[in-house]
Amino acid sequence: MTSLARGGRRIASASAASTGWFISDVAAIAEVEVLKLRRDWTELLTRAVQPTLWLLVFGQVFGRIRAIPTGSVSYLEFLAPGILAQSVLFTAIFYGIAIIWERDLGILQKLLVSPASRGALVLGKAASASVRGFSQTIIIYVLAAVLGVRLRFDVGALLGVSFAVFLGSAVFSTLSLIVACLVKTRERFMGIGQVLTMPLFFASNAIYPLDLMPSWLQAVSRANPLSYLVDALRGLMIAGSHATFGLPLDFAVEISALVLLVTLAAKLYPTVAR
Repeated sequence: MTSLARGGRRIASASAASTGWFISDVAAIAEVEVLKLRRDWTELLTRAVQPTLWLLVFGQVFGRIRAIPTGSVSYLEFLAPGILAQSVLFTAIFYGIAIIWERDLGILQKLLVSPASRGALVLGKAASASVRGFSQTIIIYVLAAVLGVRLRFDVGALLGVSFAVFLGSAVFSTLSLIVACLVKTRERFMGIGQVLTMPLFFASNAIYPLDLMPSWLQAVSRANPLSYLVDALRGLMIAGSHATFGLPLDFAVEISALVLLVTLAAKLYPTVAR
């Protein structure tokens, strides 16, 4: 019994050490990406232009249409979480081009021969993408508050929004990495990225409720991970609003999508260097 107990402790210790190294590798990759962003903040400012226009122009104009069924909230309040989700999507979906640049510069080959696991490399990239998502969150919160949107600022809501943005950024940046692994050239990647963003955005509940959609589009929207990100943000951000699908389901779908995409991206990641 004593030897069995010692063996169990060794296995547990090895497992803990392995987990610690994995987390350390993820943090190291994410830190490198964040340092790149610190050297060029103009990217964050330029990416703030589009959501600003959506809220100031689209939100103000369509807010005058009384026929849009948004329940107990105004259309602008209904729209603000959708535009935050849109910003997360548009920022993350082109993130995969970075590994094509790294391949051309010879950085990717060095990463692949490092002791870090492929999963840690992918998850580190995904974690760093969330930094851009958080910056968009701050911008949209400030703008929405100025426009009179009734936002929730309690700690639980803010933590929930942060977690949702992290998951959304990680999901779509990992999807972007998979696309980069498959196409392998910047030109093809940019074209496919443009093709992906519009269907994901318009086939979601970001700018109009599910009730307005035809039945086939409702089915597509329910299979779209962006819809669950929007739903979670809407339930957490806006006072008097609630998550249509339910927050547990929203987060379960996003986490499941992330696990699936990270697993697939880890298998495809080394193929970029070929």
